[in-house]
Amino acid sequence: MALVNADPSLTQRYPLPSWKRAERAFKCSPFRLDLLISLRRQSVSVRQVCHPQGVKNGYARRSLSELQADNELMWLIAVGLLRREVDGQGLTDSFRLTPLGHHLCDHLEQLSTSQLQPTWGDYLTNAWHRWLRIPSWWQG
Repeated sequence: MALVNADPSLTQRYPLPSWKRAERAFKCSPFRLDLLISLRRQSVSVRQVCHPQGVKNGYARRSLSELQADNELMWLIAVGLLRREVDGQGLTDSFRLTPLGHHLCDHLEQLSTSQLQPTWGDYLTNAWHRWLRIPSWWQG
């Protein structure tokens, strides 16, 4: 992982396993960094992320169905990067960054393209955590 150059205060605010899991989850996701950058400024609807529109907007690496996009975004919620947007009537189909997501976005912007590429180990670990749905309090 590329945490060597990370701000030391981040690992004091967020446990290192949580930080690593969130970074790995984003790197292994079908989304581009432009999605996090947009989410830093405004909420983004799932419809802006799926189908050819997601690729056109620069949010996704490949065209995703609405169900696929929603499942991927829900995993990013589970690891603490995103939250659902709420309006006066309840939950919406839009997403926003959490405080961890803001810090991770700042960190990922400083990385090179090659550093943003996940390793096979990252893919396997992410799949394992996703399958087990290891909770955020787990320090393993």
